[in-house]
Amino acid sequence: MPVVVYSVLRLLLFAVALAALWFAGLRGWLLVLVAAAVALMLSYLTLRKPREAASRYLAERAEHRARTGERFSREIEDDAAAEDAAVDADVTTEQPGTSPTR
Repeated sequence: MPVVVYSVLRLLLFAVALAALWFAGLRGWLLVLVAAAVALMLSYLTLRKPREAASRYLAERAEHRARTGERFSREIEDDAAAEDAAVDADVTTEQPGTSPTR
């Protein structure tokens, strides 16, 4: 969730910079480039806590994945295992001489 919060805050800074530069008279593709640069600088200066929270969240998640060997969340892994079991059960109950439908 911290990654989403940080991303939304950065998008809001970009929108504010874009609007401010629009009202200042900047137009065209230069408007977007300058607004992106301004938003980048502002986010670096003003969003330290959300950036660190997002970084901490991602680091903890990577550490957990390295420790457990999971590529996805437990719910997704369980769902994939149930789906594999259902497919395997379907293949074993088919009649001899028929091709499996997938």
